[in-house]
Amino acid sequence: MNFLDQITEDIKSAMKARETSKLEALRGIKKELLEAKTAKGASDELAEADIMRILQKMVKQRKDTATLYKEQGREDLAEKEIAESEVIAAYLPEEMSAEELRKTIEAIVAETGATSIKEMGKVMGAAQKKLAGKADGKAISECVKAVLSGK
Repeated sequence: MNFLDQITEDIKSAMKARETSKLEALRGIKKELLEAKTAKGASDELAEADIMRILQKMVKQRKDTATLYKEQGREDLAEKEIAESEVIAAYLPEEMSAEELRKTIEAIVAETGATSIKEMGKVMGAAQKKLAGKADGKAISECVKAVLSGK
């Protein structure tokens, strides 16, 4: 069963259980995946890395929106966004610890032969491919900077 079929099954079970926030989040996932699948130049099947990138983006959007709602005093809407982000995050693999991330980045730096911060782009490209869905982009960037600057 591919990921889209799994989401469809989960939508059905959420509908039967009348879990509205879960249902909204799952419908959002399905919408994003179908849009990515039918986008111009896209293949018929989405790679796992693409799916993870989409899900991470969705979680980040929900958290950012929740923060804005909290700043505006709209706790009800913030809670809805947080609940949706938790449902979406459940489909992501568990994130790496900081120590595991650093070890992986050090290995990538060794593979690419990067020696200075000027080669950060080359390392980031390889790191983002290898760590898709396993670590946040901001955490990857900070770790790459630290490793390349010798900290």
